[in-house]
Amino acid sequence: MLPFEQALNDWLNKNISEEKNHRRRELLKKGLGHGTVEFLRQIWYPTIGNFDHLYPEWEVRDFNNGYRYLDLAYMPGDAKGGIEIQGFGPHARDLDVRRFKDLCWRHSLLTLDGWTFLPIAYLSIKDEPKQCQQLILAFIGKFISTEVPSHLSWLEAEAVRFSRRMLKPITPLELAKHLHISDRHARKILHRLVEQQILIVVSGEERARTYKLSFN
Repeated sequence: MLPFEQALNDWLNKNISEEKNHRRRELLKKGLGHGTVEFLRQIWYPTIGNFDHLYPEWEVRDFNNGYRYLDLAYMPGDAKGGIEIQGFGPHARDLDVRRFKDLCWRHSLLTLDGWTFLPIAYLSIKDEPKQCQQLILAFIGKFISTEVPSHLSWLEAEAVRFSRRMLKPITPLELAKHLHISDRHARKILHRLVEQQILIVVSGEERARTYKLSFN
C-alpha cells in the first residue's frame, strides 16, 4: 500500500487530469478541505487501502438548477453513495434556520435522486475512528454484490459475503463471532473455501491465520 500522501496526490491529480468539467476541475485544483483530508487519512485509507470508485468534490444539480458539490462520491458501477464531513462550527454551533433548512433540502433531494447519503461528524473522526471505520465498511458493503456460488452451504455462502463486506483479510475468530459458531467450525468452513479456490490464505504458514477472497 502506498504512503497516504503519495496515494492522495496521485488520486487527486488523476481526478484533475480526467475531469472535463471546468467548474469541478478548478475546485479540485484548490485542494480538499481539512475535514475531508483527515477523513481520508484516518478512516478511509487505513480501512479500504485505496481510493477506487471514490470521487472528491463531485458535482450534483440542485432543485434550483444550480450546482452543489459532495465532499466525496462513492460510485462503483451504477451505485451512488455520498459522504459529507460535517464540521462542528458550520454544521452545528453556528447553524442558523436558513442554513439548517437548506441542509435538509440538500439531503432530501440527494435521497430522492437515488443517493445513499452518509454524513460524518468531524469530531467523530477525531474521537471515534474505529466506529467510523466500521461505518465505512458497512457503507461500502451496501454497494457490493451479494451473489455467491449456488453450490455453497448457507454457512459457506455467508462466510463469502462476510469476507466481501469486510474488504480486508478475515480471521477464523471474526467469522466464528459473525456466524455464532465455534472457532474450530469456522476454520473448517474457511479451509473448504480455500480448497474450492474461493478464498486464499493471506498470512500464516503451518496454520493459516487470515483469509481473503481469491478475486479481491
